[in-house]
Amino acid sequence: MNEKTVITCALTGGFDTVDKNPAVPVSPEQLATSALEAERAGAAIAHIHVRDPATGKPSMDPALYRETVERIRDAGSKLVLNLTTGPGARYIPGTQDPMVPAPGTTLKSPQERVDHIDQLRPEVCTLDIATMNFGEHVFMNTPAHLREMAARIRDSGVKPELEVFDAGHARLAAQLVKEGLVDAPPMFQLCLGIPWGAPATAETMTYLASLLPDGAIWSGFGISRMQFPMAAQAVILGGHVRVGLEDNLYLDRGVLAPSNAALVERAVTIVEALGSKVATPDEAREIFSIKGR
Repeated sequence: MNEKTVITCALTGGFDTVDKNPAVPVSPEQLATSALEAERAGAAIAHIHVRDPATGKPSMDPALYRETVERIRDAGSKLVLNLTTGPGARYIPGTQDPMVPAPGTTLKSPQERVDHIDQLRPEVCTLDIATMNFGEHVFMNTPAHLREMAARIRDSGVKPELEVFDAGHARLAAQLVKEGLVDAPPMFQLCLGIPWGAPATAETMTYLASLLPDGAIWSGFGISRMQFPMAAQAVILGGHVRVGLEDNLYLDRGVLAPSNAALVERAVTIVEALGSKVATPDEAREIFSIKGR
């Protein structure tokens, strides 16, 4: 167990959850407000996707990222900002010809997927080390694309958070570290419970943590009802914690979470009940060896 535990708040995600919980933030203003509330509740890192304010659908518009980031920074926040590079990896094969993408496919080039990282230079961004069945579609991240994205992220001076969803992803991530595409110490996120990735169990988290390269620092999360059990497991195993409306819409069984801050507050309770203390944003920078903006 760590003396200090970093809490990441994943604000909104990229799935159609807006109609399922009215607290899910959509516009840059809502995202910034939610991030600042999460910071006051105890989050040190804000993980950020953006959405089209008119439709609530996921977006890759760099202008929306810019407005969200600037609103948070202009408010004087000390949060570590972690921008996603996950969008642009969805493939759905056509019904008649699987070589022809079906509607809903979002495949983009590595350059397009990190364009906002080059522009905004956040302290952290995600790098999803995964090609997998992600629910009913394929989440496609080939080794060649990952190498290109990792190099661009490194050259931008941004710390990649290596998101792994199963054991093979941890092995591939370790190879990228070995090749010098990711600076030491590497920063990992163990993502559990996503269909059809690794299940959200104590055994899985323990095993994935054992596969990480020497010196790696990691966080972990589970989705839906396993958000808080996996938060506790991460603390016990010496990892850090992620919660938020991206991963879970409920505070208790049948009770919608009223805000991201409410989920962070529950995480703080778990961290402190287990004997650790909640890290500040500056302490998170030190723990994860983040250079700072």
